[in-house]
Amino acid sequence: MDAGGWTGGPFSGAVGRDDIIRRINSIDLGETPEEMRAGFRKLVLGDTPDAVGPGAPVDVMEQEDGLLVRGSGTAAPEIVWFHGGGYVFGAPETHLRPAAHLALASGRSVFLPRYPLAPENEWPAQLDAALNAIANRPQIPILAGDSAGGHLALVTGLAFARRGTPPPALLLFSPNTDRTGRNEARAIMSNLDPMVDDEDDARLARMCFGDDFDPVDPEVSPLMDDLSLLPPTWIEVGMPEVLRDDAVLLHERAKACGARNVGIEITPGLLHMGQLWAPWWDEARASLDRAAAFLDRM
Repeated sequence: MDAGGWTGGPFSGAVGRDDIIRRINSIDLGETPEEMRAGFRKLVLGDTPDAVGPGAPVDVMEQEDGLLVRGSGTAAPEIVWFHGGGYVFGAPETHLRPAAHLALASGRSVFLPRYPLAPENEWPAQLDAALNAIANRPQIPILAGDSAGGHLALVTGLAFARRGTPPPALLLFSPNTDRTGRNEARAIMSNLDPMVDDEDDARLARMCFGDDFDPVDPEVSPLMDDLSLLPPTWIEVGMPEVLRDDAVLLHERAKACGARNVGIEITPGLLHMGQLWAPWWDEARASLDRAAAFLDRM
């Protein structure tokens, strides 16, 4: 699908990486949670933030606890995508377009749940909401997420695996997996990643987990969890990302723990949360297509 299949948003046609970086640099996300939420919404949705509906062949249904995106495909199980935003900003609406592309590429419905945001709601409110959202689905779904949403998908998936009901698969886009200091890319990439730097990421973590969080707690750093429990897992990350090594370390440790069917794609030019730009950027669409192809191979 090309950009012509979508309505509304910050771009009117196909764009490249530099166009997206200019867009990111032009929007001030501010300092307060309210400013961050408004800034991120403007960044992703453009100057007409109510124009969130994709002009693609999908149906978007408002549900009590989120948005359900349904294309023509009826493959089961469905996908539940937890939106990113450091647990402080982001919403189902900001992630509607990449979810719609994944729905079309995979032939599955994609549900975007609403979960409580920090700092008004500290952890584990987000995990509790995720566990409830999954428990209320007709069957255990595939779990997906980007950035903090990738963290939430991973922690939630491991929680269900411990109960003996693992999700069929995980799709993790630049997941936040480690707060223990193992990720050497955080400092190196802070000046190269236009979406986030290490300092801002740490500040968002304190807003969610509290000032005195334990970095080795598996709920904070799922890299420290029993990764032998992982179901089939696909990881996407860009080379110049602050969270690049969070993804790489997860893949390496999962393999060392004996997890089966865990794959990773490290793309030289992919941006953090780059999947948000799927209607306009071929790298974003390719990332989502690879995730859908992984599901086909299971």
